[in-house]
Amino acid sequence: MMPLEHIPSREVSRNGRAGGARLAFERVGKRTVVRTALAHSPLRLLTPRNHGHAAWVYTSSLGGGLVDGDHLSLELDVAEGATALLSSQGSNRVYRSPRGCRSELSARVAEGALLVLAPDPTMCFTGARYVQRQDVQLSPGASLVLMDLVTAGRSANGERWAFSHFASTLRVHREGRALMDECWLLEPSHGPLPERLGRFDALGTVLLVGPAVESARETLAGLVGALPVTPRAGLVCSASPLGSDALVLRAAATSAEVLLRTARDWLSFLPALLGDDLWARRA
Repeated sequence: MMPLEHIPSREVSRNGRAGGARLAFERVGKRTVVRTALAHSPLRLLTPRNHGHAAWVYTSSLGGGLVDGDHLSLELDVAEGATALLSSQGSNRVYRSPRGCRSELSARVAEGALLVLAPDPTMCFTGARYVQRQDVQLSPGASLVLMDLVTAGRSANGERWAFSHFASTLRVHREGRALMDECWLLEPSHGPLPERLGRFDALGTVLLVGPAVESARETLAGLVGALPVTPRAGLVCSASPLGSDALVLRAAATSAEVLLRTARDWLSFLPALLGDDLWARRA
């Protein structure tokens, strides 16, 4: 995969690197194309070819992760009838950052369009401070698939839930009305995180909204809702409807591998929806 366009940032403040990006997708005939892809360092955009009708974009950052003071922002538009996938080239690693790092996504999805947000998990190292914000505006008839996973960090190295601060805000609106508006806060000052999170090393959310994923919502609501409650299970899941056309799935797992496999199983309908298998191609 090669960067479509990479524009060096003109400003690198003493507090870190400021990287912004602008993406726009539109439908041309039976396929979706990337109309605009502009990025400032350290953020990069990569556009791999695929065999389906959707357009795929992967994000990447120079240096392999976020360092102290980094602030990344991405604005994204999906035009009417288009189908877009936004993923990442690898895990979102956040290194020790006393002053903190930030990442912001703002997306607009037009009528009849589908946006799939399926990045790799976020991994915060010891001493990391990270704030993430995602804001998605849906037009009538628009659809959204969103996967958001966070892991305990480098557990094998003894860095288990050892970061200093993690906050993740997710807002999804349709015609100005909130479908979802929440914030996860993992703050050690409220109590030691390893003790509070117990045996779990990974947490995740999968959100399905709109007509394009109606069948998948019905299937997953029944499947996850019927799972038995087992003491000391390595995976705990829940499914909750949001209004008439949205479903949120939650999971806590004892390992990042179990969580990622579960989330991908839930999203096994994506290859048919996109026209190509993003998991197989990445493998």
